[in-house]
Amino acid sequence: MRLFVGLGNPGPCYAGNRHNIGFMVVDEMARVHAAQPWRRRFQGQAADAVLGGEKVLLLKPETYMNESGRSVAEALRFFKLGLSDLVVFHDELDLAPGKVRVKVGGGNAGHNGLRSITALCGNDYKRVRLGIGHPGHKDLVHGYVLSDFPKAERGWVEDVVRACAENAALLAKGDDASFQNKVHLATESGAQA
Repeated sequence: MRLFVGLGNPGPCYAGNRHNIGFMVVDEMARVHAAQPWRRRFQGQAADAVLGGEKVLLLKPETYMNESGRSVAEALRFFKLGLSDLVVFHDELDLAPGKVRVKVGGGNAGHNGLRSITALCGNDYKRVRLGIGHPGHKDLVHGYVLSDFPKAERGWVEDVVRACAENAALLAKGDDASFQNKVHLATESGAQA
């Protein structure tokens, strides 16, 4: 079994925020893969799904971004899962908009959701870094991540979210390189259309 966690903040006022692209991805996974209905579990919303024959729990922590680790740690303990079973989808300032990269471990780059998960669970989990670009100066970051994607960016956001969801079975099987390649090809062809 795998635990796929989308990071974001709960509530309709945050739904379109750049910081919530992780929620957007797991919501689309639930839709594409006909997951069970979302229900309150592990201080969040959880849905059971099967991706490419692999059982996966989709989780959206409702602890707010800075406390995401509480929800993730509870789910890991309940299912007796290790960090190798955890995949976290999150916004990434250091990647250009629409770029997606997969890595295991590493730094948290100032991301409070990752910092919380690392503090409570450990660092060697898989991260799917969803590029949102950088506003240009560190003083602008807080407002930038908590603002909605503008209308002009929604096309690439939808492409990335859909490509991640449609290829999620590759991640569930541990084929990170194929996942990253397929997402890249799907989003590049959409950008050129």
